[in-house]
Amino acid sequence: MKAIRGPKVWLWRWRRNPLKRRADVVEAWLLLGALLLTVLAGAAAGFPAARSVEHGLARERADRRPVVARVVAGAPGSAAARHSHASSGGRVWAEVRWTVADGSVHTGRIRVEPGSGPGTPVTVWTDPRGHLAARPATASEAAFRSTLIGVLAGAGAAAVPLAGGLAARGRLERRRMDAWDTEWARLGPQWGRTF
Repeated sequence: MKAIRGPKVWLWRWRRNPLKRRADVVEAWLLLGALLLTVLAGAAAGFPAARSVEHGLARERADRRPVVARVVAGAPGSAAARHSHASSGGRVWAEVRWTVADGSVHTGRIRVEPGSGPGTPVTVWTDPRGHLAARPATASEAAFRSTLIGVLAGAGAAAVPLAGGLAARGRLERRRMDAWDTEWARLGPQWGRTF
């Protein structure tokens, strides 16, 4: 295939050439525009999405506080079950009670080690109102999540102009092939004639 096509010449569509067609110039500018729009759309969507996720997770880390809670009633299971479930991560639900900074007492259900007796201390995370909340993401987890969300949002936004540019290029290619078919139908029969 290389012998038929010849060596690849960079930026050939912008060079002066008497055989260059108008469709070649249009295709070159179309591809350049689609490439620029792809990069700009990806950056315009990815960076703000990553920044938004990072700020949200940072606010979550600032708002949530660890509090020591105590198991209210004994958790199901036994101490022997605790050791056998430790490797598989088996935890059971139990009711716990904790006191927040304003002195109010809250209760809730969390997962604890099997066989935890009444009064066993466990750490829970609370929101500013003192309600149970999930453990906030660490700084490294937040950086990973925000980067991942930014990349996904950027790739999704960049796919639109990229797909549009490729579709337009395909349409130009079909029109070029149709024009060649028309020319071939007109000139092809004359090749075998001698005047």
